[in-house]
Amino acid sequence: MNEPEIKGPTIKGWCPGALRPMMSGDGLVVRVRPYNGRLRRAQADGIASLAAAHGNGFLDLSSRGNIQIRGVRDETYRGLIEGLRAMGLVDPTPEIESRRNVLVMPFWQPGDDTETLAAELTQALAQDTAPDLPAKFGFAVDTGRKPVLQDASADIRLECDAGGGLILVADGLDTGKPVSTQTAADEALALARWFAGHRGSATRMKALIAAGTTPAGYFVPRQKSDFKPAPGSTPNGVLLGLAFGQITVETLSSLAKHGGLRLTPWRLILVESARQLPQIDDVISDPADPLLRIIACTGAPGCVQGLGATRSIGRILAPHLSEAQTLHISGCTKGCAHPRPAPLTLTASASGYDLIKDGTAADIPQQTGLSPSELKDAL
Repeated sequence: MNEPEIKGPTIKGWCPGALRPMMSGDGLVVRVRPYNGRLRRAQADGIASLAAAHGNGFLDLSSRGNIQIRGVRDETYRGLIEGLRAMGLVDPTPEIESRRNVLVMPFWQPGDDTETLAAELTQALAQDTAPDLPAKFGFAVDTGRKPVLQDASADIRLECDAGGGLILVADGLDTGKPVSTQTAADEALALARWFAGHRGSATRMKALIAAGTTPAGYFVPRQKSDFKPAPGSTPNGVLLGLAFGQITVETLSSLAKHGGLRLTPWRLILVESARQLPQIDDVISDPADPLLRIIACTGAPGCVQGLGATRSIGRILAPHLSEAQTLHISGCTKGCAHPRPAPLTLTASASGYDLIKDGTAADIPQQTGLSPSELKDAL
C-alpha cells in the first residue's frame, strides 16, 4: 500500500474580512474590523447576537485588533453581512476593506489626536487614489505619550518622539519622519505609494528596509517601547484577558452591558469607563494567570490545516509553565497566531508535536514526534 502524501500547509497570503471570508474547518471565518478599534455597546451586543444566529457561538480576537465570527455557514452568510452592515461595520467594497488595516492604540480619549488621525487615515484609504498594497500590509496609529504597539504587526506607523512630536515610521527603521496632525494621513499614504513603487517581491515594509531600500527624510529617533500589556485598571477603563483570544457570544454580550469595547492586539479587551466589574465567565482579570503566556491558534479540527489540537493542550500545560516562560502552540508550520520567534514553540505535525526553542513554528525543532503526554516533561 502506498503511503499517503503529506503536504505542507497552504499559504493563502491574505487575512479574512467581512466581505471576503475565509473557509476553515468549522465554517467561514468572518473578520469584522471596527473603526478606530472600538465597538459601541449596541454594536458589541449586536455582533454577539449575529454570531449566535449565523455562526457557531465562538469569536476570536485577532493580532490586529479585529474580531472574527467563526462557524458561519454559506446559507447564513448573507444574513450576517446584512446585520453587520446595518450596524455600520461593513466597508463599501472588498477593496476598501482590504486596505483598511488600521491598528489603533486603545488608550485614546474622545477627540484627541489618536482618534482624529485614525479617522483621517481610514478616510484616505477609502479613496480610489489609495495605492494597491499587499493583503497583509497594515498601519498603526500609536500616538500616545509613549508607543505601545511596537510589537504588533504594522508596516507604516504614526508615533510620538521623546519630545512629543508626531513622526511617521517605516517599519524596520529606528528613526521617523516629522509630520503634523494636518499632514500625517497624506504622508502615510505617500509612504505607502513609495513602498508600492519600490517593493519588488517584498510584501512587508520590514523586508524592504532589511534589503537596504529606505525612504528619504527619516531622521528623528524613535522612542523604544517598554509597555507590557496585562489585565487591570487603566485611565480609560478595565483591561480583561481572553485565553487564546477566544470569546463566546455570551461573554461578549455580558461585557457590552458595562461599556463600549476597545479591541487590542494583545488578546485583551478594554471595557470603557469601567472601574469594577462583576465576575464574568471566561475572562481573565489576574495578570499572573499563565494562560496569558500561551499563544495558540485554532488548531485541529477547527482549522483545516491544523495537524493537532492546540488550545486544549495549552490549558493542560498552563499550570506547568514557569513565570518566565512563554509558549506558542501552532497547529501547523505557518504559525499564524504568532509568526515571530517565541521562547518555546510546539508545532503539531503528522507524527505528534515538535518542540522549537527560541524560534518560529517553521524552524528546526529540538525534539520531534512528542505525544501529548510527553509535552509537560519536554518543556
